[in-house]
Amino acid sequence: MFPSSTPLLLHGKARGRAGPHKMSSLIGTSHLQLASFALGTIGWILCTISMGLVEWRVWHVDNTTIISSGIAWVGIWKVCFISYIHVSPGYEEQFCHKFSGYDSSIPGEIYAAQGLLVIAMVTGLLGLSATIFALRNIYMGISHRTPITRFFLVGGFFYVFAGLCVLIPVSYNFYSVTHNQSIAFPPSYYMPSSPVAQEAGAAIPIGIIAAILLLLSGSFSLSYRFPVTTNT
Repeated sequence: MFPSSTPLLLHGKARGRAGPHKMSSLIGTSHLQLASFALGTIGWILCTISMGLVEWRVWHVDNTTIISSGIAWVGIWKVCFISYIHVSPGYEEQFCHKFSGYDSSIPGEIYAAQGLLVIAMVTGLLGLSATIFALRNIYMGISHRTPITRFFLVGGFFYVFAGLCVLIPVSYNFYSVTHNQSIAFPPSYYMPSSPVAQEAGAAIPIGIIAAILLLLSGSFSLSYRFPVTTNT
């Protein structure tokens, strides 16, 4: 009644998919990679937050004529401070000056941070995408070794690269803070070239945590080993 090839077609639906035992074996070898996805997601979010914050360097200045609070925040995209000038008594207003183009007075670590953090955000997202694809294959029981292994390796590479792209500018700016380095701002910024003192803002520790999580995520993803008992 059925062609002789029918049993092959009926059993063909399992081709490329793992049985219950093999699927359990696949899932059992991917716990670190699942943790890699979780850590990579948190690290990527913190990287994005750090990039958007203006509090990279906190400057304490002695001239409060314009910078009324005596504190200014130097970020990688702009510099901001609180001023009471031209504002009714009891009210405060935040003034920000965006870094436009390439201004030779702005130190290179600020522009390097702009480029590297954008690269980190993109490569981190690519790492997440690769990890999602590999985990999808595992949890759907697709037992082909090549896509699973390769996508974990690709994801791990992107995570590590993103972590380094975050770590470099964060470390560079932290070095500038600890050595109280000055910045020759243009006169239109109303900022002194040197602060009385400066300290690391919230963006730097957030960036450090992001870099650590991304590097850990990459090492977990790169450590994946396909189970030898599963058919490829």
